[in-house]
Amino acid sequence: MYISIRKFEEKDIPYKVKWINNENNNKYLHYDLPLREDKTLIWFRRIQNRTDRLDFTIIYSDEPVGLIGLLNIDKKNKKAEYYICLGEEKYKRKGIAYAASMLLIDYAYNELYLNKIYLYTETSNSKAQILFEKIGFKKEGLLKNDLIHNGRKIDRYIYGLDLERYLN
Repeated sequence: MYISIRKFEEKDIPYKVKWINNENNNKYLHYDLPLREDKTLIWFRRIQNRTDRLDFTIIYSDEPVGLIGLLNIDKKNKKAEYYICLGEEKYKRKGIAYAASMLLIDYAYNELYLNKIYLYTETSNSKAQILFEKIGFKKEGLLKNDLIHNGRKIDRYIYGLDLERYLN
């Protein structure tokens, strides 16, 4: 099993649209759906040279299988927000998300010199929480009514990963 991550490219847009529009993937994502390739291309061109985010494609045996990245990269405070989405059901529960996360964490620490990665997850997203805790994220708090999405108030947990303590 060979897993890598590479910078998200224009050729990955059809995968992103397909994966995010898939009901099995988007239950806990807060996109305005459905995504469209033309609008996603505009988004991609707009964010391409930003330094406050990094978007990667997860590659499994030379095939794109998901998305992972860092948002709100804060160089002053040395932290960023983590996200991940595996695209196809057949690739879930195989350790791919875990391995890709390890690659991203290593990159965040050794290339970006970040001290902390954090994430938000809906309180009912227990499958993701199992992954995040296996990776080493610690639940740091509960955010009541943190989002309103499609008219629904959403409680979320915030998780954090202290990279220095984690990697040393």
